Amino acid sequence: MDIAYLVTPLLTWITVGPIKFLINSAKARKWAFNLVGNGGFPSNHSAVVSSMATLIALREGIGHPAFGVAVTLCFIVVIDANSLRQHVGKQAAAINRIASGDGGHKWLRERMGHTLVEIAGGLCTGIAIGHLVHAIFGRG
Repeated sequence: MDIAYLVTPLLTWITVGPIKFLINSAKARKWAFNLVGNGGFPSNHSAVVSSMATLIALREGIGHPAFGVAVTLCFIVVIDANSLRQHVGKQAAAINRIASGDGGHKWLRERMGHTLVEIAGGLCTGIAIGHLVHAIFGRG
């Protein structure tokens, strides 16, 4: 197995995480530890799947079946990040409102999904990292 296919998602994840943390901290004007994991700019998940799709496209070509699988996975992740997870956040907000008078209620995190801008940022970052890994490791 070519090491670039292991390095790409790992490098993307460890690059985008700190970028997201620093951007969200700057926006909040405090350390944004509460945004680690879900939501925020850029989308980690979108970056990881787009970096792999980019690497496959560059190495194998867009006609290769693996590229089709990677693009399909990318669409699933983006749809999940934008719509499904935002609906989960809206449900959490409704539950928090209903249970606000209950002293034993544990507050549910309401910020779950990504906006289209956050997803676009993740896609662009992932594509750039896919190109970077391809440039460093070559054709394989």
